[in-house]
Amino acid sequence: MNCLAAASGTISGNQSLSGDQTLMSSGGSFKLGFFQPGNSSYYYIGIWYGQVSQRTVVWVANRDNPVEDKDLNHLKILGGNLVLVNDSEVPAWSTNVTSSSGSSTGGMVIAVLGDDGNLMLKSGLNSSSTDTPLWQSFDHPAHTFLPGARLGINKRTNKTTILTSWKNSDDPAVGLFSLQLQPSSEYFIVRNMTEYYWTSGIWDNRSHIFSLVPEMRLNYIFNFSYVDNENESYFTYSVYPSANTISRLIIDVTGQIRQLSWLELTQQWNLFWSVPRQQCEVYRLCGPYSICNENIDNSCSCLRGFSAASPNDWNRLDWSAGCTRMKNLNCGAKLAPNCENDGFLLMLNIRLLDGSRLLSAKSSGECKSSCLNSCSCVGYAFQNGSCSVWSEELFNMQQLSAGDPSGQSFYLRLAGSEISDTGSNAYYVIAIVGVSVAAAVVIVVIVLLGFWLWKRTSMRKKTADGILVDFGYRDLQAATKNFSDKLGGGGFGSVFKGTLSDSSQIVVKKLESVRQSEKQFRTEISIIGSMQHENLVRLRGFCCNGNKKLLVNDYVPNGSLVVHLFNKDNSEVLDWRTRYQIALGTARGLAYLHEKCIDCIIHCDVKPENILLDAEFVPKVADFGLAKIVGKEFSRVLMMTRGMRGYLAPEWISVADVNAKADVYSYGMLLFEIVSGRRNSEPSGDRQVKFFPVWAAAKVVEGGDLLDLIDPRLKREVDVEELCKICKAACWCIQDEEARRPKMVQVVQILEGVVEVNMPPAPSVLRLFGNN
Repeated sequence: MNCLAAASGTISGNQSLSGDQTLMSSGGSFKLGFFQPGNSSYYYIGIWYGQVSQRTVVWVANRDNPVEDKDLNHLKILGGNLVLVNDSEVPAWSTNVTSSSGSSTGGMVIAVLGDDGNLMLKSGLNSSSTDTPLWQSFDHPAHTFLPGARLGINKRTNKTTILTSWKNSDDPAVGLFSLQLQPSSEYFIVRNMTEYYWTSGIWDNRSHIFSLVPEMRLNYIFNFSYVDNENESYFTYSVYPSANTISRLIIDVTGQIRQLSWLELTQQWNLFWSVPRQQCEVYRLCGPYSICNENIDNSCSCLRGFSAASPNDWNRLDWSAGCTRMKNLNCGAKLAPNCENDGFLLMLNIRLLDGSRLLSAKSSGECKSSCLNSCSCVGYAFQNGSCSVWSEELFNMQQLSAGDPSGQSFYLRLAGSEISDTGSNAYYVIAIVGVSVAAAVVIVVIVLLGFWLWKRTSMRKKTADGILVDFGYRDLQAATKNFSDKLGGGGFGSVFKGTLSDSSQIVVKKLESVRQSEKQFRTEISIIGSMQHENLVRLRGFCCNGNKKLLVNDYVPNGSLVVHLFNKDNSEVLDWRTRYQIALGTARGLAYLHEKCIDCIIHCDVKPENILLDAEFVPKVADFGLAKIVGKEFSRVLMMTRGMRGYLAPEWISVADVNAKADVYSYGMLLFEIVSGRRNSEPSGDRQVKFFPVWAAAKVVEGGDLLDLIDPRLKREVDVEELCKICKAACWCIQDEEARRPKMVQVVQILEGVVEVNMPPAPSVLRLFGNN
């Protein structure tokens, strides 16, 4: 590429930009030039990051008026404006500024690309950097809100600065979704400039966050501010110098506001947080006759009997056109003899959509008939004695996970040929079923007799939800040699090693004080068994035999982290790289429990004993979900009576309900032990207790030599940058106030190097404990 005016980052009256030429900001942070988005055949003038290997466009000039040839079009100063024109000087885009300081020749006007990504039109080559520009791209943002820009309302001109999404991933034209400030001092995300579906809440001056965006509280990267005076109201932000990262806020083509940070290690943009938090909360994201599902990659899919109205747009993540019916409905219930009646497809676990009307119907059958007799009816639901029908198009359908209490049944109207032949051939089906049932009764009797004999001599393996094995108690007695090989015991029960008939090794945990009914126990176990992550111990099965309740896990060969951290007789010392990966893997496992499950799973007992290491020393979090099984009250008593104060969050003692931040506190304490290779609490002379985190926190906060904290067996052979990350993360995790602690997903990002954090304050609880 040819770089135009690279040193000054300017275009003056005698210069122009075309073809592959680019304008670079003075510090090299941003470039301006022609680009083609995705698979588009058109060209646009845009600004993108100059130091990011993956070209990422942050602003587009001619987003609604692209050009076909970059060599025949030029960006230049003309008539006091920055314009994009072809060889005949027909404009495709202009700054449209009326300026007395710019003559008709345009000689007194220059365009400057700042190192903050702001393209400015200024009057004269000698203009100061503090002078108000004639025009600037920050006042006309596209989909990216850059640090230093202002998003708000000019009260004098009544002009609103709006952030708008691209149309799709290949087209930067103005899209459906926008972020804009309201006079009430809160931001709304709007669809099609009419439907408001998310609000930030009002600005809280004390916390410096919007009330409904708690993610802003842990602003490791951004310094947020909101200004409201007689002239203007706006929100702006800057990046802390210590963050040492490239981060941006965008409104995505999928209708979410997203904070993304550039991860140099993977050469990718990493999602830090997004709002609305669930993709399916975006209003009419998927268009008509489609359904939103958080558990699939592209969120939207067509209903059965429908196909994408615009397949090309769907491939570009633009689902707004929705889906169209593949076969027309037959209007009315009474049809000619050879016509096929419409039918209904039962859809389970659906969040009922808006736009329904109520009908008077006493039964589901009446509700169905009412819908079938209406040419406009496309579906119905009969819930709690109430009949709801939908006409015209269906919007905002969402597929929920099994077990979600808000899920309901919905009947979608389809042409008869779209419904299974079961409905149209009901009489034949009934006859076949009748014969089959009679034969099945005989078979079942024989099978049950054989099963009863087999069960007495072999292990019972009945699947629960297709995942877990329901073991018999005697089977586990045999596998563990009558529970003779005890590996240890924890707060929730004793642990034994065993071997199954297929020679695979298992660990059996006898649970204590479980008062749940068998049905409730099985329900909770099925939820825990559905959690699959490389940093969680896999649950193989369970046993529920009266008061005897046991869990069966995979055997993890390298045992718990305790053996490798605190056993001084162990000749194999964990090197720093292994310790860091154990810390990171454990954080990932806890983040999965907190963020990726249907219900947030709070571990309640994070400590080295519950971090197991496989053959490759990959950490596996064990005993997760047990607090859910034994009950909150027992967990509280257990933690206060058996839990070590080296891991126990202060709110366990004083607060009725704890949340996931209690795990974050315990994890922070665990980090100190991984670094030091010693218990946080250990006896010293005269039976006094040395509390290591007090000393460690002081070292971090006061800028001491962090190498003094490491395990002496490492002989100071550590990555100092990683040591700094892990110590800062630990200090933030053990803050007294829950709100000041990061989420586990944020801890993962800190350790991965996505973000850098400010220096944490010293927790007062630790200081008091240290003084005592």
